[in-house]
Amino acid sequence: MKTLRLTLLGAVVALLAACSGGAPTTTNNNPTQTGSGDDYAGPAPRDADVQSFRINFWQNVKAVNRCGGCHGTTQVPMFANPNDVNAAYDAILPYVNLAEPDQSPIVAHVAGGHNCWQASSLACADIITVWIKNWAGSAASTGTQIALVAPSDKAVGSSKSFPDSPALFQSTVWPLLRGDGKCLRCHQSTAADPKSPFFASADVNEAYAAAQAKMNLDDPASSRFVVRLREESHNCWTSSCSTDSDKMQAAIKAFADQVQATPVDPALKVSRSLGLTDGVPASGGNRIDQFAIAKYEFKTGTGDTVYDTSGKGAELNLTISGAVDWVGGYGVNIKTGGKVQGTVTASAKLADDIKNTGEYSIEVWAAPANVTQEDAYIVSYSGSATTRNVTLAQRAYQYEAMGRSTVTGPNGAPSLLTKDTDRDAQAALQHVVLTYDPINGRKLYVNGNYTGDVDARAGGTLAGWDNTFALVLGNETSNNRQWQGVLRFVAIHDHALTAAQVQQNFAAGVGERYFLLFDVTALIGADLTKPHEFVMFEASQYDSYSYLFNKPTFISLDPTYKPGSIPIQGLRLGINGAEASGGQAYSNLDVTVTDNNYSTEKGQLLSPIGTVIALQKGPALDQFFLSFDKIGTQTHARTPAIGVPSPAVDLAPASDIGVRTFEQLNQSMSLITGVPTTNTLVRATYLQVQQQLPPVPDIQAFLASNQTGVAQLAIKYCAVMVDTASTRTAFFPGLDVSAAPATQFSGSGKDLLLVPLLTKALQQKGGVDLATQPTNSEVRTELSALIDKLSAKAGANSATVAKAACAAALGSGALEIL
Repeated sequence: MKTLRLTLLGAVVALLAACSGGAPTTTNNNPTQTGSGDDYAGPAPRDADVQSFRINFWQNVKAVNRCGGCHGTTQVPMFANPNDVNAAYDAILPYVNLAEPDQSPIVAHVAGGHNCWQASSLACADIITVWIKNWAGSAASTGTQIALVAPSDKAVGSSKSFPDSPALFQSTVWPLLRGDGKCLRCHQSTAADPKSPFFASADVNEAYAAAQAKMNLDDPASSRFVVRLREESHNCWTSSCSTDSDKMQAAIKAFADQVQATPVDPALKVSRSLGLTDGVPASGGNRIDQFAIAKYEFKTGTGDTVYDTSGKGAELNLTISGAVDWVGGYGVNIKTGGKVQGTVTASAKLADDIKNTGEYSIEVWAAPANVTQEDAYIVSYSGSATTRNVTLAQRAYQYEAMGRSTVTGPNGAPSLLTKDTDRDAQAALQHVVLTYDPINGRKLYVNGNYTGDVDARAGGTLAGWDNTFALVLGNETSNNRQWQGVLRFVAIHDHALTAAQVQQNFAAGVGERYFLLFDVTALIGADLTKPHEFVMFEASQYDSYSYLFNKPTFISLDPTYKPGSIPIQGLRLGINGAEASGGQAYSNLDVTVTDNNYSTEKGQLLSPIGTVIALQKGPALDQFFLSFDKIGTQTHARTPAIGVPSPAVDLAPASDIGVRTFEQLNQSMSLITGVPTTNTLVRATYLQVQQQLPPVPDIQAFLASNQTGVAQLAIKYCAVMVDTASTRTAFFPGLDVSAAPATQFSGSGKDLLLVPLLTKALQQKGGVDLATQPTNSEVRTELSALIDKLSAKAGANSATVAKAACAAALGSGALEIL
């Protein structure tokens, strides 16, 4: 959809502002009291749309500690009128955009700080957006379409960039932050109550990195440091915030005056300029959220509260504790010792709602910090490490789902585990969804795709769910199931999302993403009086240090547009007046936009790949542009760089033989013995010796400590296998552990042990020897001698002899070496 968006925002904000002097809206300490509608005695809703408005919007806003305190019966617009829902409906219509709820004037006004009942205006705005979406029916399967809008026209201008060295900052702004400004009372890690970012740190490098996003070198007066003092009176250090803000502005100006602006190369063929937020919001517009009863988008970016913006029932807000940092572009980075947790009281709505439906989904956008962490709980609704309703966890390369039902235990066991060979869990941003319904049980989806792992314990119900547990992100309530990584989105649904709905939410994306429309109309010689032509990027703040630009597309907002033939070559990204120093993935682009390849709805994709460029001033200040070696008839001749070839280096030959890594060994021993990797005794040993097992397949890196770890793990697998009747019988048919070993293993009786070990542990079937391992006869000789020696010992028993023979085979180089 490329319709231009029309809004009444200017007129509406003026009208809404007129009521700002009314009754103040206070924090809602009991947010369930939003008005159930049971006491409503006014006229009945006149039609279905008014009824939908009443259920989804009016009942949520009419309480006096929300909008009803002002917009009930005292001040216009009276959209929270408790006495007449029809009048309230008529009053709200000019202030909502039912086609694009997030663009509603009332949403913009609340986001700007107008009487929010939460501590975060952005959280209130998101919640109101949900109510409007539910009223409009936009949570249906088709979702909301995103309309492209022509941005404001801005030329590419020269810009000042922060020097690499902190020397200028150290002599101008830093002394004020550390001295008179008193910022060091909070904004340093050693403060009594530390508040990030640490721009007042005693380490000037740390302070400089944190302060850059708060300073505008091109316009010091608009710097966040200055605005915070001048307009928000934040911790002024004298009785005059105006004087303090002037002093801060002067310090930033002194810094900026010594920085030379980067001029734009006049030879470049450049587009018009854009900031990140000049684009059209690109994420979440087509999500399925109608079943979400708790939703966390991590938008606030500061403080210790993560807000529930589901708009369903009492808000289940979460509190950050320990080592958790906010991540740019929406998200939190959970490190060792960190977690995000809700209260038992607030979490109770999860159990209450989900027990009513009998099904649920847990949806996350997560980037694991590594693929070695075990027993790492990403999302857990639980009471301890041994009692839970549901948990989504990571186990190295696998995702794990534990869920309590009438066919599983109180700890959600047996768990559903993705196949290790699939390596579903990766140290990258992934969309992971766990669903449950009483027919199929638990199902896991990764990046929109069902993993194929079938729940052996389907068919239960959730009657046993406990509403005295708490929701935790990144750990367990007992703090002993640490997960490390970045969370960018979490939602709990009281329905099992279908495969199509999972795919739709995956396609909707996550985070603060925008469609940036770079105007190239003048470059291609098109008519400037008509709708313009653009190269569109999907852009986002990738992390706190960079931006992600993805899928450049040529597109026009004119539905009748025909491009004819437009060559585009050598596209480069620019930032703050100069081409970016890295990330130029499109410099070799050579594409021609034609009528046959161009779509009036989607334009023409120029490249399917993405790239990352470094953040400089921050998303509020950085300005981007595009440059082209050729676009239409415009060309820019570049002087090709002449590289110096490196001399060839003759490396030492690498071995063709490798070793199995820690996870491969664990899985192999499990497959051979029939003992699952989830066995409590085996798992405890594996976690204990994991760091001793080979981390890489390079045989030259194999150490004596690796062999010790392999031996310990082999002993445990064999001990559990022999001590468990079912696995022992399957592996060693005919073995009688109660018989005397000297009698049972004499002569050919040793074949009770030797034949299974040779055919199963060493894979020498039919007497065929593999070229890279000991021969069948050599192995028989060694194991036979071991069996004889152990059987002859006083007090020996057959179980011990079987375990020892098994461990010798399982822990040998025959299994370790690839």
